[in-house]
Amino acid sequence: MSPRKGASRGRKSRPAQAPSDRELTTKRRGEISELAFALAAARHGFGIAKPFGDSERYDIILDPSHLHPANPPPRPPLVRVQVKSSTQILCGLYHVNVHRRINGRAVPYKLSEIDFIAAYVIPEDSWFIFPLPHILGLTSLSLNPKRRRKPHPNDPYREAWRLLHEPDGLEFA
Repeated sequence: MSPRKGASRGRKSRPAQAPSDRELTTKRRGEISELAFALAAARHGFGIAKPFGDSERYDIILDPSHLHPANPPPRPPLVRVQVKSSTQILCGLYHVNVHRRINGRAVPYKLSEIDFIAAYVIPEDSWFIFPLPHILGLTSLSLNPKRRRKPHPNDPYREAWRLLHEPDGLEFA
């Protein structure tokens, strides 16, 4: 019996799976997190733009001029946001990588590349908003789960959308 047309020899075909049955890949989880961030930012009154392609270091551009329509600045500052996400708990804390890779090596973001990291804790549907100058040089962050009572230094960044409202109020190097 000859193999059916298009089938390769020696390889077993996998049964078809519904998209909801497949585990999310890192890329797909990132895409969904970017959409979730865009929706959350729009609900906070920001204008949203998405760069074309994947070549930029930032995922989303925010326009905060929508927040003060009566008195907009002459040229609104646009805010570059890199979106990260986590579902992984290590030692009781969520772990988020906040770096890019060059030749397999983790490299922290630079102030010339992005302004903020938005870290999405998927199981809790919560956001941590970090101005890059506050975490400059770091390649990973630990984030407290909501249910944990012990304070953590990154707790003030949970749902800190106010930091995005006035990016000029931050001290950028």
